[in-house]
Amino acid sequence: MKIAVIGASAGIGLETVKRALERNHEVVALARSAVQHPENPFLRSINGDALNKNDLTRAIEGADAVIVTLGTRKNMGQTTLFSDFAKLLLEVQKESKSKATHLIVTGFGTGESANYVGWFVRLFLKYFLKDVYADKAKMEELISSSDLNWLIVRPGRLLDEPRTEKYRIETSLYKGIDIGAINRSDVADYLVKQAEQPSDILKFAAISQK
Repeated sequence: MKIAVIGASAGIGLETVKRALERNHEVVALARSAVQHPENPFLRSINGDALNKNDLTRAIEGADAVIVTLGTRKNMGQTTLFSDFAKLLLEVQKESKSKATHLIVTGFGTGESANYVGWFVRLFLKYFLKDVYADKAKMEELISSSDLNWLIVRPGRLLDEPRTEKYRIETSLYKGIDIGAINRSDVADYLVKQAEQPSDILKFAAISQK
């Protein structure tokens, strides 16, 4: 299948590119900087901007699945990146009439899940990532109220450890849910497998180590 990865140069995005190629998929990777991966005939990299309509259209054209792993490492303050991207994605997909599966990575603590994080995480989100997570919540609202085939993935604290394929998925919120750390490589594994067989469509999926 053909998988488009938006925000592919680092973190979950790069791990998703690697995992999709390992599983013999055709991958189109959109990022502002070059994707650091060995040359592969099934990988097409596009150096571009996710907020540029032409770049985004090129990246997702003909994709069976679109995996969005945008981040804001250089700007932890006020941002509209996520909501602006969601609006553009909806515009582009409406024009293309795409039936692709859309997997959107945000974070546990976004939207209603903010009521289910521990006190330390709650303070961290409030004082360091408040604006980022507020905009991620807007993106979630835009995507989840659209007619796309969507899955919103909310990982816990991210780690850079080898893939284990041993993780827990929660698609409902409840007292004591305890979403903790998760390897970026395992988030990527879940994303690619959901692209292949989308069993959690139209759900908010929290992901954590078992």
